Amino acid sequence: MPASEHVENLLIMARKDFDALRGMVGNPIFADEIFGFHAQQSIEKAFKAWLAQNAIEYPLTHDLSRLLLLLEESGQDVTAYWPLVEFNVFAVQARYESGLMALEEPLDRKSIVSSIDLLLLKVEGL
Repeated sequence: MPASEHVENLLIMARKDFDALRGMVGNPIFADEIFGFHAQQSIEKAFKAWLAQNAIEYPLTHDLSRLLLLLEESGQDVTAYWPLVEFNVFAVQARYESGLMALEEPLDRKSIVSSIDLLLLKVEGL
């Protein structure tokens, strides 16, 4: 598969997770853990698209900090995206742990959607 097609596919999938997030804003039927999972997935796919766009090989990982480090090491300015690493706790491997997490306060879904939208716009603009 050509690199550009791979990037496009990753962005399509990131947008699907992002669209799910938008549908969960203001809808308490979805637990914060479910919202957080889709946030993590959207971020992960956006980071991988960014890496692929710059011809940087990345490992099969769900670790957002690892992906950001690869971008940073290649000279990309990722300073604004380090706060998104907090979504590692919602990654796939965490979904099967009992008592996944006890959130001290509900997620600020509108703010999270806004942050991820900015990330997606950045990567789509590359």
